[in-house]
Amino acid sequence: MIIDTHCHIYNSEMENAEEIIREAADSDIILILNGTDPKSNDEALELANKYENAYAALGYFYTFADEITDEDISLLDNQLNNDNAIAVGEIGLDYYKDKENKDSQIELFEKMLNLAEKHKLPVIVHSRKAMQDTFDVLKKHNVVGALHSYQGSAEMAEQFIKLGFYIGVGGTITHSNNKKTRKMLNNIGINHIVVETDSPYLPPEEKRGEENSPMNLKYIIGKIAEELDMSEEEVIRTTTENALRLFKI
Repeated sequence: MIIDTHCHIYNSEMENAEEIIREAADSDIILILNGTDPKSNDEALELANKYENAYAALGYFYTFADEITDEDISLLDNQLNNDNAIAVGEIGLDYYKDKENKDSQIELFEKMLNLAEKHKLPVIVHSRKAMQDTFDVLKKHNVVGALHSYQGSAEMAEQFIKLGFYIGVGGTITHSNNKKTRKMLNNIGINHIVVETDSPYLPPEEKRGEENSPMNLKYIIGKIAEELDMSEEEVIRTTTENALRLFKI
């Protein structure tokens, strides 16, 4: 069994979403479908209720920081009562293109973390060019979770691990120019790593230019095994145990 801890496999993102979920099931892959807005949250939860190998992470993404209403928060609060909703995500901060709405991003992030605390659920966090703010906000809350497609330093990863977080590693670790992630992986080792694809985004080097799929986890696992001088079976076993422990699947 392998757990893809972060993917966006639902109809608004992929026309063949259900076919991919069934293909993953045939390969003994469990999927955590991450919603980002009311529509994708609905889709993720519907699919999680339908397929045994799919679970839902529900949240509001930073791109909607200026749009989410109190009614939207109440809707999400109610959805998180569903047994197949196992995390709050994808949530977080992103200052890559624009910092103008930084305050509203942080405000929405705080609201998502409050819901995670209320429902006693882990969080799946996006952080891009906002690592210190992400850390400063998280340490104020009693939450654990995963840092999706982690882009920070090994030193910062160790600080997140102390807060109770796992580090999400995806297809970018296979990219030839991504020495930073490989260095981070070698520094912290396998015990706090979970694997993900972010499908249909961020395909591995071997599938550049193609729509990503959970079936591409094999490339990520292979690269981790190569970097840490481990067998692929050991990488699968440990990262799966990490995900099971975190998400209580």
